[in-house]
Amino acid sequence: MNFLKTLKYMIFFSALNVSAQQSFYDLTINSIDGELINFNTFKGKKILIVNVASNCGFTSQYKALEDLSQQYKDSLVILGVPCNQFGGQEPKNEVEIIEFCKSNYGVTFLMSEKVHVKGNNQHPLYSWLTNKKKNGSSSSSVKWNFQKYLIDNNGKLINYFYSTTSPTSRKITSIIEQ
Repeated sequence: MNFLKTLKYMIFFSALNVSAQQSFYDLTINSIDGELINFNTFKGKKILIVNVASNCGFTSQYKALEDLSQQYKDSLVILGVPCNQFGGQEPKNEVEIIEFCKSNYGVTFLMSEKVHVKGNNQHPLYSWLTNKKKNGSSSSSVKWNFQKYLIDNNGKLINYFYSTTSPTSRKITSIIEQ
């Protein structure tokens, strides 16, 4: 009898945990130009989300991100998310950021508005990316600029990669190619 009662509680709490998960496709963010980006429009594609900054030691990864974007343009969406929470390395406004990215790295991939990726004002996208209760996969914290989160073509968080992992690393491209 105790076993059945325990089993019922396990099923109940498991159902609660599942219901707490949020669909990635329900999330939105504004583009760097102020247009609404609805992730629902990217169903069927993998999505690489990267918090970016113009004055960081990893800023040259913009080129690798653009290369990746061009190489996998039919199956991958890249979203650069400007953030100034790490060493004040993104002090520019949105107009200056996009001009910097285009003129220095030829960036054509999608860029969002400048947001907080951690803390009390964390954007809902990053709340989802970093919270297992919401994404159903894993919890993490954003450690620095150019941390990458990879979403599969069904809206599930696959994995995340720290700044030191190049966007064109085999760790990332092997997953994109699956």
